[in-house]
Amino acid sequence: MTQFCPDCGEPLLVELPPVRRCIRNGATALSRYLEFLPISEVDKALHLGEGNTPLLPLNRLTKRFHLPPVLVKNEMLNPTASFKDRGTVVSVHMAKSQGLRRIGTVSTGNMAASTAAYGARAGMETFVLVKEDTTKEKLLSAAAPGARVVKVEGDYGELGRQSFALGKKHGIYFMNSVDPFRVEGYKATAFEIFEEFQPGNPGSIVVPVSSGGHLIGLMKAFVELKEQGLCTDLPSFFGVQARGCAPIARAFTEGSLRYREWGIPSTVAQSISNPAPPGGNLALRMIRELGGEVLAVSDEEILSAQRLLAEEEGLFCLPASATTLAGVLDLQGRGRLASGEPVVLVATGSGLKNLRVFPAKHGHVYASSLPDLDRLIASLTGLSISVKNTIE
Repeated sequence: MTQFCPDCGEPLLVELPPVRRCIRNGATALSRYLEFLPISEVDKALHLGEGNTPLLPLNRLTKRFHLPPVLVKNEMLNPTASFKDRGTVVSVHMAKSQGLRRIGTVSTGNMAASTAAYGARAGMETFVLVKEDTTKEKLLSAAAPGARVVKVEGDYGELGRQSFALGKKHGIYFMNSVDPFRVEGYKATAFEIFEEFQPGNPGSIVVPVSSGGHLIGLMKAFVELKEQGLCTDLPSFFGVQARGCAPIARAFTEGSLRYREWGIPSTVAQSISNPAPPGGNLALRMIRELGGEVLAVSDEEILSAQRLLAEEEGLFCLPASATTLAGVLDLQGRGRLASGEPVVLVATGSGLKNLRVFPAKHGHVYASSLPDLDRLIASLTGLSISVKNTIE
């Protein structure tokens, strides 16, 4: 299946026939939004429970930082703990309908786990090529369902490009980050946000950006809703990258139409450290057309936001997901958020997938013998002298 234009090299998008569409009644995201997706029917055997994730208000953080109403779309509750499941299930549907037996992906980790899980569900041979710095948690979550996982040294952008030639040679359909059917699956997140806000829309949607495919899918969904007359005003879209790998944000700031490859990434937000995002130029064009912005935040801001989400709201997300809160605080400081209009942050992946970057000194783990437990608890409740935190 062709994924890029042979002339310009940009990602191809699915164009649905210009017929009247509606959101159906249905228990699953795929069944409700079937008319907006490139599949004719839902194969229940491929379903793992993806979608229908909650939209949670961040009441404490909203009050603390004097923000407009801020909510989190908690994509961490998808089957493999990331938003990638939305796209994978649609791509696997298409692969099965074409009679393919082997699938694969190139990933920083989340898409590896997702593709492995749905490949196992579909009974397909699955091949996963990951960055050499992929965390142990992500490697194991991809290997557990039986995928062939290969850690590859070298340039990640070049790995993505070469995977298609390798796939053609070995009969593997590589459903990478901007696979057109994967992008279609990402639309379901936007449709759910739309439904949850009816009869209105959020003022802004803030999302981490790596390859650009996720952001493209969210924007494409709202454009299609408007084309169908289901909504009038679109949200403002803000993409956030890590300052240590921000080719799309740099191009946006410079006013460029095309990004320049970044070089060697240096950021704690490993999930979005893509120096040559294949959907970067398309994402740039679309977000400009919709009046949005792509910005970059520092590692310090990211880790602070990750800690705030965990300690203030009980949401332990990946550093990549925490870029959204860091981005909102930056946007608020620059007056870029509409006063009083709700803001939705898309939390794309669970912090349990990358424990090594979480600043342990901020944890609260103590040690005690059973006889000393009463004294320790008393100290922690302020009834006597404090006991040293055992995490260093």
